[in-house]
Amino acid sequence: MQLRADRRALHRIPELDRTLPETMAYIQKALKGLNCTLFAPMESALCAWFDFGRPEAIAFRADADALPITERTGAEYASRHPGNMHACGHDGHMAVLLELARRLSGKDTLPHNVLLVFQPAEETTGGAKDICETGIFEKYGVTAIFALHLWPGLAPGVVASRKNELMARSCEVTVDIYGKSAHIAKAAEGRDALAAGVELYRRAMEMERSLPDTIFRLLKFGKFQSGTVRNALSAHTHMEGSLRAFQDDVFAFLRDGLQAIGRDIGQDSGCTVDIHMSEGYPAVLNPAGLYDRVRECVDFVPLDAPSMTAEDFAWYQRCISGMFFFLGVGDTPALHADTFDFDEAILVKGADFFEKLAENFR
Repeated sequence: MQLRADRRALHRIPELDRTLPETMAYIQKALKGLNCTLFAPMESALCAWFDFGRPEAIAFRADADALPITERTGAEYASRHPGNMHACGHDGHMAVLLELARRLSGKDTLPHNVLLVFQPAEETTGGAKDICETGIFEKYGVTAIFALHLWPGLAPGVVASRKNELMARSCEVTVDIYGKSAHIAKAAEGRDALAAGVELYRRAMEMERSLPDTIFRLLKFGKFQSGTVRNALSAHTHMEGSLRAFQDDVFAFLRDGLQAIGRDIGQDSGCTVDIHMSEGYPAVLNPAGLYDRVRECVDFVPLDAPSMTAEDFAWYQRCISGMFFFLGVGDTPALHADTFDFDEAILVKGADFFEKLAENFR
């Protein structure tokens, strides 16, 4: 089966970020000879344009970059690039789109034209945003874009999605608190950065819990380091965490509230409190109207709750209407695990789903 062959060939050559020469060469070779026009909208990206003579088009996207992980699957098709691995299923995403391309190439007519997008840097700096800025969607009359992600824990081959909130807006939070060390016997002469950090953590959790349970959000810290010895006040506390939400006003409430807590603690403790938050990705929000249109032409399982993970597909949804799906891979290791692998038979379900969507979406 060519779909399996594509996935395994791509799995062997994982590349990072925006440096994807082997990956792009493989995709270009696989698409060459099909009834489509190939072009590169930007570095380390490739598009395939299927023109059915319609005034409007829809698009499908696959992410092409891998992760800086040393593979431990033991598979015969394991990574040939030491330290790099397709541990998030992007090799599967590309294989699905290549199979879709072969099927589209054999069709005489569709209700719209189709643009396939293979993009870099989903795992790093958000290649989707750069794709949007090239203007290709306006140039080719694209009115909607679709993508899927392999999803552990969801039954094999099941396609699922959700109206509105699906994946979270995220940013990484880094806190550095600088105090003054002193022997604990003379604690009054110092400024306790550890105590300031504990208080910041307490107030941050209290703020997050003040929101209703009906609002999906997350503010957590996974790293807290402070002090050097048991009998001296800490001069420095370092904290690392993550802030995630779906609505921009909820995100702003938590972001601004955390900054305000930092300022208050700095004044109360005499410590210097620096809080840095990365830009991150927006939330993946499936528009209700588009969701209903898709629901009329193809079957999928509706999800009860969103995922708190993030995806740069959100940038496409800020540019044009877009909908994101999960494709179940069953009981596998987690995404980003160095043992992540899956049964390639499920990829056919993804290609079938996209083909039906391309045929019936109006």
